[in-house]
Amino acid sequence: MPRPANSGDSNLHACNPQGCNSHACNSQAVTPHRVIPTGGPAPFAGPKWRNRGKIAAAPTITVTSAARPRKFPALLITSLLLYAITSLFLTGCSSNATPDPSQLTFLLESNPTNLDPRYATDTQSQHLDSLLFNGLLERDPQMKLRGDLAESWETPDALTYIFHLRKDLRFHDGRPLTSADVKATFEFIMNPANKSPKRGAFRMVTAIEAPDPATIIFRLKEPYASFTSNLLRATTGIVPANASADFSRHPIGSGAFRFVSQSQDDEVIVERNPDYFRLPSSDSGGAGLISRVRFRIVPDAIVRALELRKGSADIEVTSLTPDIIPVLARQPTLAVTERPGTNITYFGLNLEDPILKHREVRQALAYATDRDSLIRYLLHGQAQVATGILPPNHWAYEPNVTQYTLNTARAEQLLDSAGFPRGKDGVRVHLTLKTSTDEQFRVLGAALQEQWRRVGIDLELRPLEFATVLSDAVKGNFQLNLLRWVGANNDPDIFEFVFSSKRFPPDGANRGHYRNPRIDALTDQIRTEMDQEKRKILCSEVQKILADDLPYLPLWFTDAVSVHRKSLGDISLSPTGDFDFLTALPADSGRRSVQSREFPAPEKTYAIIEPLRSASRQ
Repeated sequence: MPRPANSGDSNLHACNPQGCNSHACNSQAVTPHRVIPTGGPAPFAGPKWRNRGKIAAAPTITVTSAARPRKFPALLITSLLLYAITSLFLTGCSSNATPDPSQLTFLLESNPTNLDPRYATDTQSQHLDSLLFNGLLERDPQMKLRGDLAESWETPDALTYIFHLRKDLRFHDGRPLTSADVKATFEFIMNPANKSPKRGAFRMVTAIEAPDPATIIFRLKEPYASFTSNLLRATTGIVPANASADFSRHPIGSGAFRFVSQSQDDEVIVERNPDYFRLPSSDSGGAGLISRVRFRIVPDAIVRALELRKGSADIEVTSLTPDIIPVLARQPTLAVTERPGTNITYFGLNLEDPILKHREVRQALAYATDRDSLIRYLLHGQAQVATGILPPNHWAYEPNVTQYTLNTARAEQLLDSAGFPRGKDGVRVHLTLKTSTDEQFRVLGAALQEQWRRVGIDLELRPLEFATVLSDAVKGNFQLNLLRWVGANNDPDIFEFVFSSKRFPPDGANRGHYRNPRIDALTDQIRTEMDQEKRKILCSEVQKILADDLPYLPLWFTDAVSVHRKSLGDISLSPTGDFDFLTALPADSGRRSVQSREFPAPEKTYAIIEPLRSASRQ
């Protein structure tokens, strides 16, 4: 199955042997990202940041005696550690991370597992591969498809795709890149003997032809509207036809950066490819572009924050917990760049459970969940409420669906109608939530315990290693779970993969065993419909049905956030939080700056969420 980033589901479904890929988003313009720099106060017009200079009234949080931590020393140590770290942030000294302004130290939370793009499925590997390799296609800033290695392409019929390569393409070692390399890459993936986890994305391909060095033809056995999205650089980079067995240790691509070295669990070093066919121009200051990037593996979020604070690192992307961001944002040498993201956090629901099989119960859970408060206080506003699995910037997104804002009275009515009245102890039902041991998810679970208790739902939290949570989800061994889709929800094929009754694991990700004949029929049509407007109409009906049935409970889309050296200026983050912005990032001239802004004092935020942290440790 596809792998998560942190606590989540797959990256892109081309990584799934039975799944489809993350596909084209021929969307409207994506909401511009915003830079939230450090230092003095400056008003910001965006609604999410109205209270950045003050703390809004926090919701009442009741911690019962049962929720108090049993191990006081551990809580005391944690509290003192946070206090010490905050003090260090506010008073510590800084040092220069990179003496050469054209070099960058980039912090990663985990090691890339395989830099061979024919096998890479984890987030870090795919993000790095997108710098080292090229695909036939890529996405533009509005997430529409455009050519990468391909200069143009056409589809003479629904079963034939013809791509014409750019001229004078070369790999990093100087060898020409031709259609023979493209053909060899895909045939390697499709060969069962090679056990590529991406093989399932090309199950409909019957033949690949290379009639000349600049032309590649794919022939399909059935229409597949999202086929081109399996050809993106981020998921299927092109490798040399004679790639060796140890290719992952010495990858050779054609991308904007070339591989230099990798030390397991320590660092990956890349440097700019001076012969890149799409080399961006220099910045306005004439200082050139970043020439070398050292990706350092630092698993602990607090250590990553300290590295940024003291200046021994230059940048991270979406690797810090929300409560650390405001602390770092107060530092005069750092800035925070943020934009709405597409990665969705959600509750998985087991519809074969005798309680959750009732639609009224699922809707009651939605009405009992105060997502706005959770985003404001636990995520520090770094997310957008989700109404479905497709992000709002997607061309197929349907806004006119059933909405679930906090309404405890309505939740209680639905539970009564489903046959679950309050007992003498006030409890209607007992539910168990499986989540990862990640602190953010544990604190979220504790907050939900409090919110759902108000409508008579007793929620038991069961923190587990993420691999166990996902394994249990695949086996159907759960009542509720808390997961995150990372990058896989960029094409309407996600509806079939997650909600079709034909796609129960291991043939898909319908882990809750949702069954709806109308959804099955609609997703079959979405898979083969080539006309985008007709496809959008089909997607609209699917989203309306899912919003009523609630086979899963969408929570929010997490923002893409980067803490970085202020002198790097404006970072052009993508909604998925990839690293492609490095291809055009100017070297640090020391002259660029960003507008100052004020964040809430970290000790106030700490006071709001610490009771939930305490409860989550049980």
